[in-house]
Amino acid sequence: VQLVESGGGLVQAGGSLGLSCVASGRTFDRHNMGWFRQAPGKERELLTAISWNGDSTYYTDSVKGRFAISRDNAKNTLYLKMSSLKPEDTAVYYCAADADEYSAQYYYSWESVRFRSWGQGTQVTVSS
Repeated sequence: VQLVESGGGLVQAGGSLGLSCVASGRTFDRHNMGWFRQAPGKERELLTAISWNGDSTYYTDSVKGRFAISRDNAKNTLYLKMSSLKPEDTAVYYCAADADEYSAQYYYSWESVRFRSWGQGTQVTVSS
């Protein structure tokens, strides 16, 4: 699965931004998907994820209630809606696909899901 993110940019604190991730190929609907971010000097972190059928979602504490993940399998597209943005949300945002198809690994933990395909990333900058 090849992934291309779009929608990043500069936004003021408290504002909103939406990201999209378009997948190539015909297997998008078989893969769990996630959004990660990496800020300068920090490790890449899993923010949110969604199961291949959309039935299960995960949010890390720092984005709960502010970010929303969704997917449209008919359009091979993953979305991230971000609101109430904070300067600490500034980072490069990546979408990623689970290496496995129809995986239920997330039943154990989303952190154990084998995200292996990555997009090129899109910069999100939140000004104070």
